[in-house]
Amino acid sequence: MKVNLQPKEGLLVNAFLVMFFINATQTGVGIVGLPRVVFLAAKHDAWISVFLGGVLTAFVLAMMVFMLQKYDSADLYGIQVDVFGKWLGNAMNIFYMLYMTLSFFVIVMNYVEIVQVWIFPDLPTWQLALALILLTTYAVNGGIRIIVGVAFLSVIGTIWLMFVLIVPMQYADPKNLLPLLNTDLKHIVNGVYKTSLSLMGFELLMFLYPYVKEKKKVFLYSQIGNFLTTILFTSITMISITFFAENGLARTIWPVLSMFKIVRLPNLERFEFIAVSFWMLVILPNMCCYLWAASKGFKRIINWKQNHGIWILGILVWVGSFFIKARYQMNEMTDFVGKLGFFTAFCYPVLLSVLVLVKKWFLRRKKSSAEAS
Repeated sequence: MKVNLQPKEGLLVNAFLVMFFINATQTGVGIVGLPRVVFLAAKHDAWISVFLGGVLTAFVLAMMVFMLQKYDSADLYGIQVDVFGKWLGNAMNIFYMLYMTLSFFVIVMNYVEIVQVWIFPDLPTWQLALALILLTTYAVNGGIRIIVGVAFLSVIGTIWLMFVLIVPMQYADPKNLLPLLNTDLKHIVNGVYKTSLSLMGFELLMFLYPYVKEKKKVFLYSQIGNFLTTILFTSITMISITFFAENGLARTIWPVLSMFKIVRLPNLERFEFIAVSFWMLVILPNMCCYLWAASKGFKRIINWKQNHGIWILGILVWVGSFFIKARYQMNEMTDFVGKLGFFTAFCYPVLLSVLVLVKKWFLRRKKSSAEAS
């Protein structure tokens, strides 16, 4: 396996699109339940935990970009082989492929559950899962430029949904945020951990990096994308805390969608139906990016065509949808992938960047010693 990729000019994307890529991959199905999850951990100081979660993500992103810039044009698959060798490196690559496939599965199944609860309670799981998988495979077969384009359109096409939350703000009580910093540090840190599970997706930058034209600008635009996500998540959490009474937020599984219920438009009484439908456009970049990065492993590791890997993973995820029969099973799977993702998205990239730095320093020292002798 070549460590550095040399994509054709026609496959490269402009650096400013990284901003939309980061924002789209972070903003997915997890945001609809984020305020409740963090509130259960940090109470009315949950918005502080969400903001600190964004700060933590910014640090990890910085380390990630720092690592990527040590190579000419490498992705995570190549870096792991370079650092750990062929066998251990490819074992780590397969582990990442498994993680990204499970993430794709969880996103699909969580959205299916939302649609079944809010719109079509009798809709068979496998039918909607099949429709989502076919849509995703069609987009991914178009290549990385199509996927980044989907991320761009997702951000632009759904940003209006956030302005709709101005309606519940009219019924909010800012006193619900007081007293500030009344929660102990342990619970705030636990809230940061819960937030990090919804901020995952930015780690896919390690696969997009070789396809960016102006690599020196990746750091700037990735940080802007994460900053926008942090502001969005913090704002939504604050609105949820002030809108719901304390016990109300703790009992509401999807507070963001619940707030859409009070929106009334002429000739449209159930606005949340529109919101749930448009949410497919929100999660589509997540599904596309995870499937693309996972299927890329087939080409990088075993030299198969990537489109074969796309269909193999798509079929596996669809078959897996038949095994989810109850909500508790989906909750257990989501928790498992969340814990796995905290390691793969937050902990491991920092560790890997340190290892890359040590290796590059050692090689430079060895080269200097050889030239001196």
